[in-house]
Amino acid sequence: MPDDDERPRQRGAYAKGIARRQEILDRAIEVFAERGADRTSLRAIAREVGVTHAALTHYFGSLEELLVAVYQESNSPTHRHEVVPDDATPVERMIESARTNREVPGLVQLYSTLVASALETGHPVAREFATARFADLRTRLADEIRQQQERGRLRRDADPDAVAALVVAASDGLQTQWLLDETAPQHEALTLLDRLLRPAP
Repeated sequence: MPDDDERPRQRGAYAKGIARRQEILDRAIEVFAERGADRTSLRAIAREVGVTHAALTHYFGSLEELLVAVYQESNSPTHRHEVVPDDATPVERMIESARTNREVPGLVQLYSTLVASALETGHPVAREFATARFADLRTRLADEIRQQQERGRLRRDADPDAVAALVVAASDGLQTQWLLDETAPQHEALTLLDRLLRPAP
């Protein structure tokens, strides 16, 4: 059992490790926001981030683990600043999210890369990430939709779970179209979907 003198040193090393990992993540977010997630090696990413390959593998283990960590951190309140009213509909939230994403196309491409990898065999980290994200997002959106239906802001004849899945599909699909063609009517299509889900006047 470690003595009392060793415990502060262990806590200090642990805190430094967390801080170092966060520094690497913050820099990696900047790199991916600029260049996207072109398939490359951890070694090449380490050079761009400014750390050794050994440091990157120590904190993240694999390229997929790094990509998932970068995406999740880039969507934390620390890095993402969206102004959405509390009573916004789920589609209105997606519209604001799309507006924010237009400022960081590299991170949007990173997300698309992870989802595409999740559909291939041999990518368990990406599959777990995408499966969990979609399930959590559908659950949260369905809850919001039920609340909005009770308040009369969304039509009541639509199944909340189906609407949640539709909103996610529309948002992701339009985002992919925008990545391929910046003239794709992403905002207009989401606005139309929001209008279709509103109760008849």
